[in-house]
Amino acid sequence: MLRVVLDTSVIVTALRSRDGASFALLGAVRMRRVVPLATPTLFLEYEDVLKRPEQRKASGLSLDDVERFLGAFAVAIEPVEVHIRWRPQLRDPGDEMVFEAAINGGADALVTYNVKDFREAAPRFGLRVLRPAELLLEIMG
Repeated sequence: MLRVVLDTSVIVTALRSRDGASFALLGAVRMRRVVPLATPTLFLEYEDVLKRPEQRKASGLSLDDVERFLGAFAVAIEPVEVHIRWRPQLRDPGDEMVFEAAINGGADALVTYNVKDFREAAPRFGLRVLRPAELLLEIMG
């Protein structure tokens, strides 16, 4: 079973469309083929972004729907405690919490659509950075 950190963009995309790799990854989480890792800070980021009016409009989800999703997703998450802050490692300070969750959690991979944002720093920590479709191929293969 792979332990991964899902970037916020992956969660948002999964809730906007049932047709893509991100939504399929949530299915893999539900089937326990993938274990998502998250720090409290990263989970709060998921919550903040998913509850924004523009995100709810784009996903077609109500606040109650978002709450139900977050509750179910929280049960699947393996919590990560941040012991060491590695900042700054990335150009975008907003990506640091995702990177720290992956490093501190000993993730098998960080899954994101923003691969280029993590590519330079990830090898220094032995961290693989994958797009959702790449992780799906690995799981299914």
